[in-house]
Amino acid sequence: MNADDLKKRTKQFALRILKLAAALPNTIEGKVVRGQLVRAGTSVGANYRAACRGRSPAEFIAKTGVVEEESDESAFWLELIIEAALLRASSVSPLHQEANELTKIMARSRISASSRVRKNRQLAIGNRK
Repeated sequence: MNADDLKKRTKQFALRILKLAAALPNTIEGKVVRGQLVRAGTSVGANYRAACRGRSPAEFIAKTGVVEEESDESAFWLELIIEAALLRASSVSPLHQEANELTKIMARSRISASSRVRKNRQLAIGNRK
């Protein structure tokens, strides 16, 4: 999956989050979860786009870490929706699965980028000797 595919996927995730959030009940619990879920879920796509525009490998790694955290936080709020029975589990589970998949993808991406940076540093140090 390339960066453009992930940009589209994270935007679709944000749109699905907004749709699900609109379906939450207008109770105190529903409003609190709605706000937290919308912030975390829409942040995934926005921060991934920012990561792709990173000015350095270090900035890409840092922003990818933020995306990983926000997608994991989204998964938490989706779990809470299911366990508090705010919506039917069958309507939330596919989005929860997508949040978990995005978390894994971003973790692997961050780890790979970090490994490349370390390897390049080691090569640069080796070339100095």
